[in-house]
Amino acid sequence: MGKAILFSAPSGCGKTTIIKELMRYFDCFDFSISATSRKPRGEEVNGKDYYFLSHEEFMKRVHDDEFLEWEEVYQGTCYGTLKSEIDRIWNEGKVIVFDVDVNGGKNIKRYFGADALSVFVMPPSLQVLEQRLRSRGTDSEEAIVKRLARSAEELEQAPAFDRTIVNDDLQRAVDETRKVIEEFLNE
Repeated sequence: MGKAILFSAPSGCGKTTIIKELMRYFDCFDFSISATSRKPRGEEVNGKDYYFLSHEEFMKRVHDDEFLEWEEVYQGTCYGTLKSEIDRIWNEGKVIVFDVDVNGGKNIKRYFGADALSVFVMPPSLQVLEQRLRSRGTDSEEAIVKRLARSAEELEQAPAFDRTIVNDDLQRAVDETRKVIEEFLNE
């Protein structure tokens, strides 16, 4: 078994941006592409940003035990980690990097135990989080309201993670996360 690093946060906290910065720094990383039953947003690409599956195909793969973990995050919208992604990355001798929701993060950490570092990315406040979600311009008002309600619940889960990084300044958050990861990889 290799090592894994997982990032979780409420939507809009900047975890994906932090991961992109870290991927440029650590050449031993490979990103685990999650599967989802939602439609692509903006310029998202199948097989690069997500594996976009129909709800029926997603549920068939659940039935066939192809997921390490999965969750129906919103009614009819599922996300999950395919076991084939883990095999692909470890066969290349790389460290797996996960970008998952909070429940997925807790489940993956339980599965990998000490071989995984779990990082929770925290917004400076719910108000800042709301501003970030609105400024993206990718979600309807209804979706933003749902995300904010879910975010309040998810923020309470931060203590379940190995480390919490407050993303109030992107460069500081990236630098702090990089140090935490270097310590973990050198253990």
